[in-house]
Amino acid sequence: MRRRGSLALSAVMLALAAFSLFPLLIALAGAFKDDAFVFAEAGSLRSVIPEPFVGLENFRDVERRTDLFRPFANSVIITTSIVVVGAVVNSLFGYALARLRFRGRTLLVALIASLIIIPFEALAIPLLLLFAEIDWLDSYRVQILPFIANPFFIYLFYTFFLDMPVELEEAAKVDGAGPVRVFVSVIAPLARPAYATAAILTFLFSWGQLLWPTIVTRSAEVRPLPLGLAVFQTSPPVQWGDIMAFVSLMTIPTVVIFISFQRHFVEGIASQGIKG
Repeated sequence: MRRRGSLALSAVMLALAAFSLFPLLIALAGAFKDDAFVFAEAGSLRSVIPEPFVGLENFRDVERRTDLFRPFANSVIITTSIVVVGAVVNSLFGYALARLRFRGRTLLVALIASLIIIPFEALAIPLLLLFAEIDWLDSYRVQILPFIANPFFIYLFYTFFLDMPVELEEAAKVDGAGPVRVFVSVIAPLARPAYATAAILTFLFSWGQLLWPTIVTRSAEVRPLPLGLAVFQTSPPVQWGDIMAFVSLMTIPTVVIFISFQRHFVEGIASQGIKG
């Protein structure tokens, strides 16, 4: 009976995985198809087979028609800055909430937890007016700064550090380590699952961010990859094979990052990363 239940669960999970991967497989297959056949068999399993196969022709078209390097470099700069600086800021904030005892701490934790449910779209216009007032529009910093401190990741690190034994820090202090060395040498290495979870989720959000760059950027010099794709797919001639090639190139870093951090990400989610 248990074996049947396990097989049924595996079958359901495989079906969900296939359903989730289907759009990605269609995009990858379309990147290697002749433009006229990208949607010729849409809705059938044959849509994920790259026939007629045109090799790298669609990718060469993308290279000829657009400056791919600039939006790609912009996305790397913006996303890397948010991931790295955000990991430092949010982990330190979470660590301080978990370890320091001060008046109003419980209220502050509750406030941070409540901020998680506020969607960014509700804050976009006030932030736009603020950054317009200080003349920060059309820059890297306006695309980075609003996403550094994140209440979800602060709360994630807070719950992670709460379960970490205090004896580890006390032992390091007995050996003569200061607060900075305790955090860098003892706490941060043990928090790798939490860092990996935060890094992957931040990367996925930042790499695919379209709304905010659309309303705060004007020039191609600071335009990230999703906005570059939006401009490319509306520029004549509209060729779906080229668009699928662009989407595939944009997806590769996401897949590489997820595979690289997958083990730590699963550990972080499964052990104690996200709690109620």
